[in-house]
Amino acid sequence: MSNPYQTGLDKNPANYQPLTPLVFLERAASVHPDHTAIIHGNKRISYAELYARSRKLASALASRGIGVGDTVSVMLANSPAMLEVHYGVPMTGAVLHAINTRLDSAAVRFMLDHADTKVLIGDTEFAPVLKEALAQAKVKPLLIDYRDLQCGIEGSRLGNLDYEDFISDGDPDFPWPMPTDEWDALSLNYTSGTTGNPKGVVYHHRGAALMCYANAIATGMSQHPVYLWTLPMFHCNGWCFPWSISLLSGTHVCLRSVRAKAMYDAIAEHGVTHLSGAPFVMATLLNATDEERREFPQRVSFSHAAAPPPAAVLAKMDEAGFDLMHLYGLTETYGPATLNEWHPAWDELPREEQLLKRIRQGVRYHALEGLTVMDPATMETVPADGETLGEVMFRGNIVMKGYLKNAKATEEAFAGGWFHSGDLGVLHPDGYIQLKDRSKDIIISGGENISSIEVEDVLYKHPAVAAAAVVAKPDAKWGETPCAFVEMRSGAKVTEDDIIAWCREKLARYKCPRHVVFVELPKTSTGKIQKFKLREMAKDV
Repeated sequence: MSNPYQTGLDKNPANYQPLTPLVFLERAASVHPDHTAIIHGNKRISYAELYARSRKLASALASRGIGVGDTVSVMLANSPAMLEVHYGVPMTGAVLHAINTRLDSAAVRFMLDHADTKVLIGDTEFAPVLKEALAQAKVKPLLIDYRDLQCGIEGSRLGNLDYEDFISDGDPDFPWPMPTDEWDALSLNYTSGTTGNPKGVVYHHRGAALMCYANAIATGMSQHPVYLWTLPMFHCNGWCFPWSISLLSGTHVCLRSVRAKAMYDAIAEHGVTHLSGAPFVMATLLNATDEERREFPQRVSFSHAAAPPPAAVLAKMDEAGFDLMHLYGLTETYGPATLNEWHPAWDELPREEQLLKRIRQGVRYHALEGLTVMDPATMETVPADGETLGEVMFRGNIVMKGYLKNAKATEEAFAGGWFHSGDLGVLHPDGYIQLKDRSKDIIISGGENISSIEVEDVLYKHPAVAAAAVVAKPDAKWGETPCAFVEMRSGAKVTEDDIIAWCREKLARYKCPRHVVFVELPKTSTGKIQKFKLREMAKDV
């Protein structure tokens, strides 16, 4: 017997359109054309202007043959151009690849080649790293320089094509097409490599669109929020907030770097309602001098990721006027995929019990269909006892398409129909999850992932080093920083400064150990280094 609800009720353009975050900008420009979309220093850009500039960028790229299947890489600070590329690039059907501005040239070179970059838009502040990367890269992309003159950034040029000149020839009414399929690739973000090169995480239009709705709900945003960009837009596409803010016709307040005075000035002068970031952003705000601080009347919603801050920091942030929301996720989940959703009844608990609730990663995001903790070998959910360790796993529409050009890694990540996070945690009786360890020993410093294996590889290459291990050391500002434990070769003489200098020659600065301890490394009977002991030792370094 046929199903009457499937007969003559087919998809057609009138009742079905692919989900995409690009329509949020089109709607905002139509409904609120004069509302301020971007504040950047003394510059104001309306939604009508942002939409027109994004379409001009798309038009200019399309006229150069950029389209479906092409990659446009950008290395930009939190600036108007970074917001424009989030719309203009996918309006051509191409994929946006935002590069971490803290990476070294070797990592950038790999990404450019792996992504087969056709166009590279670079902030002139980062030109030295890009030039070095391009000198070694196989790809020869079209080079476009963005000069942030509004902030006095002249920098050095990559080529002869200026960003403003490039888009000036574009059509502000460019008839950009909707994606043919909401599963089409939208953006590319690279993870930090653990045992080799980083993996290219591919996002689709559907996931990003749903993420925008979830962001608005999770952070309590209403119409016309004012969002301060303390989170790097290159990080998981700014957790999809470059698109989420347009959904609510909000205002982006750009900030090139996290500085206390600049943040307080923006919050006070522009009425900032929301911001996001790692614990070091909190530390910067709390450690501000009296001259840097500003009074502001509104409560500001602060969505923070990485390790939960200590209770004293939570209390100080509350006193300073910030409402905190603890989130957790990965690059593979478009950024945050869980939130510590607070129950009013918990306000009545003793302070110690409240703290135990606050340090949990929480429950699934509104756009995520599945979140649990499983035994990765049996794929069975662990007992909800708050003690049994398992691997945190995700399932749903805000999980990546997969890893670019890496079928093996994609298959492994999705084994059993769930995304394997690699993070170890427990499941509490009320369904909330809590992380306990990172199975791959990733160190999260200032919101950036640092592979301990990558740092150890550099240490082992030093002629005086016999053995080395790197673990996370708790840090009030950055959340965690790398701490190296080194066992020297017999007769070798080397100082802490020597080791740090060695690492700085071969690694991005933020990946380098801030502390080096010379010890005989604790090992098991089979010779395996006992990192759990080193983590305890690092707390006292």
